[in-house]
Amino acid sequence: MIDADDLIELVRNYNPRTNEKLIRSAYAYGMEMHEGQFRRSGEPYFSHPVAVAAILTEMHLDDATIVTALLHDTIEDTRSTYGEVQDRFGTEIAELVDGVTKLTNLQLSSSETKQAENFRKLFFAMSKDLRVILVKLADRLHNMRTIKSMSPEKQVQKAHETMDIFAPLAGRMGMQWMRDELEDLSFRVLNPEGRNSIMRRFITLQRETGDVVQKITGDIRKELERAGIEADVYGRAKKPYSIWRKMEASGQGFSRLSDIYGFRVITTSEADCYGVLGAIHQRWRAVPGRFKDYISQPKSNGYRSIHTTVSGRDGKRVEVQIRTREMHEVAEAGVAAHWAYRDGVRAENPFAVDPAQWVASLTDRFENADDHDEFLEHVRMEMYSDQVFCFTPKGEVVKLPRGATPLDFAYAIHTRIGDSCVGAKVDTIRVPLWTRLKNGQSVEIITAEGQRPQATWIDIVATGRAKAAIRRSLRDEDRRRFEKLGKELARVAFEHVGKRATEKALTTAARHMGLAGSQELLARLGAAEITARSVVETLYPDLAEKKGDEIDAARAVVGLSGEQSFTRAPCCRPVPGERIVGIAYRGKGVVIHAIDCAALEAYEDQPQRWIDLRWHSGVHQPVYDVGLDLTISNDAGVLGRLCTQIGEQKANITDLRFLDRKPDFYRLILDVELRDAEHLHAVMLAMEADSDVASVERHRELKETT
Repeated sequence: MIDADDLIELVRNYNPRTNEKLIRSAYAYGMEMHEGQFRRSGEPYFSHPVAVAAILTEMHLDDATIVTALLHDTIEDTRSTYGEVQDRFGTEIAELVDGVTKLTNLQLSSSETKQAENFRKLFFAMSKDLRVILVKLADRLHNMRTIKSMSPEKQVQKAHETMDIFAPLAGRMGMQWMRDELEDLSFRVLNPEGRNSIMRRFITLQRETGDVVQKITGDIRKELERAGIEADVYGRAKKPYSIWRKMEASGQGFSRLSDIYGFRVITTSEADCYGVLGAIHQRWRAVPGRFKDYISQPKSNGYRSIHTTVSGRDGKRVEVQIRTREMHEVAEAGVAAHWAYRDGVRAENPFAVDPAQWVASLTDRFENADDHDEFLEHVRMEMYSDQVFCFTPKGEVVKLPRGATPLDFAYAIHTRIGDSCVGAKVDTIRVPLWTRLKNGQSVEIITAEGQRPQATWIDIVATGRAKAAIRRSLRDEDRRRFEKLGKELARVAFEHVGKRATEKALTTAARHMGLAGSQELLARLGAAEITARSVVETLYPDLAEKKGDEIDAARAVVGLSGEQSFTRAPCCRPVPGERIVGIAYRGKGVVIHAIDCAALEAYEDQPQRWIDLRWHSGVHQPVYDVGLDLTISNDAGVLGRLCTQIGEQKANITDLRFLDRKPDFYRLILDVELRDAEHLHAVMLAMEADSDVASVERHRELKETT
């Protein structure tokens, strides 16, 4: 616990004209009143009010607020009275202490109707003097920092209350740093494993990539020096809860999140803010839709800053906030900037707003409201800047995260409504499904029979519920497609041995292979989890082709003279089953091309070099390499799963090379050894049927390379 001298020194650092006698007297009075009282941790109870006062000194608050922090529990928990505090410290401080006491006595985590009434009282108390809530927020922050001494049940209750009420309130008042810490401390209690998981991944990421913050900060400083702009640059990793919330909202894993680092540039003038923006955008590519100018359009709590997100070092997305020093003070302190002192006088910050305006307007607006639920919903709409509340045509409220779309709204009503959604009207006007909803809007969903969710919807919606429902529907759709593909593969395989793929044959094969039935067999066959050949071998082992019957690759082509050898043209790489032609080379034997190969145009005036060839009609060995041009989702495990599927098709991967890497998709070339054109077709069908494959094409070189 810090002593009175240390506390006074903390105040004197920003307010040399502080009333030292007043603070020392309050310190002594508080210690006397709380003598003999102890916290659950075993520390003297007075260490808590002192810590709360120290937190408020970080916001450079006035003497009255610091003294209120020292005395905020005296009227409630000791023999002290309002009259005694008033006599010793004056009416202003007595009113503040009494206001904090009343806030403390509100049961803010009770039932919904009672909570609405408590919110009403909370805002009425705040409207008299907002310093009351500043002390209460600092009080809650210190309690959350020391929450481990409480019982597990009490920890969970306080963490929920903090997450639901105090953290959003701190954010709405502009104190984002306090909101971040309150949320993270609550997150530590409510989901310790989730938080630890993120921390472990951060450590792994730092070990793999080094200090990314320091590197990117250095990059920004170099660009500003080049532009001749004087500014301070700071960077940090975002808080674990902020990352967790982003993961939940986007449905993405940690490895797919890009903007997990935030950077601030503090300039000396507003003109320099836009100069910094230009320098950053000139050096790095801006991410569309991630630019906001709160300097030209400030928030209601006085917040001013430019926000932009760019693709920085190694393609990592980084968020950059640009503001002046005065704007930064308001951004850090929020409404507390109204009381901030500098060098002994009230700081004249042109961007600090009257802190009572928002609360006063809110209480005036609902002073005569009879419907408690309506009052609570409106309060939440004002407080929770990360949520939106929209209405159905019947007036029912639907709560959604900020950034939600009409599709999220549809799925929030019912999965069936979401699945069949074809359009939406917002405030009676038809809008695209990707429109971001705002507080208070009325949303009407238009549905149609036969409509099914589209894969692109995943990128449109913001809620986990909608993403899960869309993925489930897409999986069902994939299964039907896999069954259809599997039926065709089975038909071809059975006809190859002179049999028919009847329902009874497929059911019998499924039973022998340990599968639920013929539909399960066809689905797994279409998804390349089993091969058509294995199904045939299960029923007709004597008819299935054996490896001993395979054609030797050296005699796979018919039409060559006795001593002639052949090679496949690397431009088209033909495989058995495709029409081919040979081009004779002196000393090189014969190079075979697919009949439609573009490289053959170069030999049209040399007919003497053309040789009519065809592939042997027997079963070939899987030794013919073919390039597959794949575009796949950049998700964990996708490439490994596709490689496994290719192996299950009895094909061998000989080479892999990436052509393009994007945050959401990879494009690559896979060289695969195959048996013939039918084998190639089966592999490509299996790839095309995978939901994480955007496209698969046969890769051909533009020209002959021999």
